[in-house]
Amino acid sequence: MPGILETIETPEDLKRLSMAELDELAKELRAFILENVSRTGGHLASSLGAVELTLALHYVFNTPLDKIVWDVGHQAYAHKIVTGRRERFSTLRQYGGLSPFINPNESLYDTFVSGHVGNAISAASGLCEAMRLAGNPNKVIAVIGDGSLSNGLTFEGLNFVGKREQNLIVVLNDNKMSISSTVGALADYLSRIMTSKTVRDLKEEVKTGIRRLPVIGDRIFSMVKYIENNLKGMIAPGVLFEEMGLRYLGPIDGHNISHLVETFKNVSMMKGPIIIHVHTEKGHGYKPAQRNPEHYHGVGKFNLINGESEAKVNGRTYSQVFGDTLVELASKNPRVIAVSAAMTSGTGLKRFAHTFPDRFYDVGIAEG
Repeated sequence: MPGILETIETPEDLKRLSMAELDELAKELRAFILENVSRTGGHLASSLGAVELTLALHYVFNTPLDKIVWDVGHQAYAHKIVTGRRERFSTLRQYGGLSPFINPNESLYDTFVSGHVGNAISAASGLCEAMRLAGNPNKVIAVIGDGSLSNGLTFEGLNFVGKREQNLIVVLNDNKMSISSTVGALADYLSRIMTSKTVRDLKEEVKTGIRRLPVIGDRIFSMVKYIENNLKGMIAPGVLFEEMGLRYLGPIDGHNISHLVETFKNVSMMKGPIIIHVHTEKGHGYKPAQRNPEHYHGVGKFNLINGESEAKVNGRTYSQVFGDTLVELASKNPRVIAVSAAMTSGTGLKRFAHTFPDRFYDVGIAEG
């Protein structure tokens, strides 16, 4: 019996489905992505995490008239599949086949060229302005990852969008990963607030007072700790974006498709710049990728059952050979350094970072 996926040729086909059918389609999409990427290699974990988000966007918005600008092109495999490229998906990353990233020459649904992070908000802002001048009422949606927030270009775009009060919808796909942990001042923003001396002193006084309460003190303390941990993620991020002139909504569960659809429908009727904070899990639905999302960020061919990569000569990858060679060179020459863009493991530099920490620089995702 054919599955739902086989009936989807364009996003318009999604609109006739119920929420239960969309949930089932998400499972079929993950299985389809896994089956194909295990044969071709590709960016796996990010795309597995963005399936429900992709379906909800195409379900609610009228693409390609409404424009979706993907900041991280390699999380858009589900987007490619539901926009008429299912039959060609097995050619991903092959000569003459599908591009692994967003490519306007490939489809009308691919609005803007994107590979890595940084330029989506600026590009979407330009589209908003052009559509406004042309009297075009359609929507523009920029989908960014949490790694995008280590990129200055992203904040330049947000600053302009907020100042101009553009009708731009920004979806922040936050998988708390960004390949290697996001580095730099912004990544420390929340922890600085919660660890300032004033806040720490106040917290200690409150904790001491609560624990002195007879019988129920420890129970109340546990409850307060739980609330504190959630407030860090629910209030502080919103303040940052609200100060830049964007209305903040979220965070919401990025794997609950009915919640995503409801939120997007509500937002589609609102004016002004809006940011929707969505929590997703890299590798969602595939246990090996859930356990080690950094490894499955970009993979070669692998065994779908156990998740193991196909054997390499001497059991070493090109990245490992590169990393080991660089360590060898650095041990002989103190002038050798290594620079990574939040891809320490993927570029084979983990051993170098451990061996020569004073000569290793992780600058974050900052290429724009």
